Amino acid sequence: MRKRRVILLGATGSIGDSALKVARDIPDRMEITAMAAGRQADKLAAAANEFRPGTLCLADPAGLPELRARLEYRPRILSGTDGLLEIARSPEADMVLVAIVGTQGLRPALAALESGKDLAVASKEILVMAGEIVMDAARRHQRMVLPVDSEHNAIFQCLEGRPPESVRRLVLTASGGPFRETPSALLAGVTPDQALRHPTWNMGPKITVDSATLFNKGLEMIEARWLFDVPMDRVDVVVHPQSIVHSMVEFIDSSVLAQLSHSDMCFPIQYAVTWPDRVPNSLRPLDFPALGRLEFSAPRTGDFPALNLAREAGQTGGTLPAVLNAANEIAVAAFLEGKTRFPGIWECVAAVMAAHRTIPHALLPEILDADAWARTEAAQYLTQHAQL
Repeated sequence: MRKRRVILLGATGSIGDSALKVARDIPDRMEITAMAAGRQADKLAAAANEFRPGTLCLADPAGLPELRARLEYRPRILSGTDGLLEIARSPEADMVLVAIVGTQGLRPALAALESGKDLAVASKEILVMAGEIVMDAARRHQRMVLPVDSEHNAIFQCLEGRPPESVRRLVLTASGGPFRETPSALLAGVTPDQALRHPTWNMGPKITVDSATLFNKGLEMIEARWLFDVPMDRVDVVVHPQSIVHSMVEFIDSSVLAQLSHSDMCFPIQYAVTWPDRVPNSLRPLDFPALGRLEFSAPRTGDFPALNLAREAGQTGGTLPAVLNAANEIAVAAFLEGKTRFPGIWECVAAVMAAHRTIPHALLPEILDADAWARTEAAQYLTQHAQL
């Protein structure tokens, strides 16, 4: 029975919280040897005092005095981008769990693979921006990329190593967000407060808004394409408001396998850490009579264009997925700050994608350049098309 030694990047976010719960629940299978966070020095110190990892990293060096003051022991302390890369290469672990929101997790993810570690991925941006590069690095270094997103973890469980040619479709489930039944005429009046009321999951603001626009699911379509080596035209989405079926695989014989559990990120994190084993835990099992019924419907792609935009980006490949992701980040931030309307998010993304000249099979510097270009282009678009 193997114990995983895990480096946790993004220890103070919602995924980090769930990872710490898993570590408490299965201490004989998971040991956290290093932690990194962005700015929350107090929360990182509290977690470190409990788990006593040998190395810590705080991306924002301004918080280092507070971190040191709150620690009850003396670990090695790093900071900044260089610190993230150093901690990802640390020899004291065999897995890096990347739960950093945004593009900051991309270089540490590649560093983890190149230093011989398996990669558990909870940050969508890594595979959306650079899926081709990341999966190629995993093959070259003979390392595993283990999905932590509930949908991709579900597909990973259903596939159990079966080859891509045995798959007819990957079917990602979507809760539909808070506006699943909202008439299209009312979407322009949606407020940030309304968009942040997710009916199922408790997530950070950016991901919660992405769920409301369905961009979250669009990004997951691109992730699935790279993780499981399946073309975009074989990746579909179905709305499932109960969020019990986390995703499905339809095989070429028309059989469908699905993975079901309660909406709790501890399930996919534990499976990624303990794979290929299944181990007991304290998580709540399903009570099927209590569930009553499970519903499914087609997404409203006409009212929520995110899925079509993501399909276009995934089919085109190259730098276009990075452009979609970056433009969406800027547009979501503008919406949360009250600087654009809800439909302005996908209108901005569509405009920036249309203005981009895609570089196929892009190298990492080209991807990062496209990301920076898209952020500037999106900000300019939003300034020029104020919609309030």
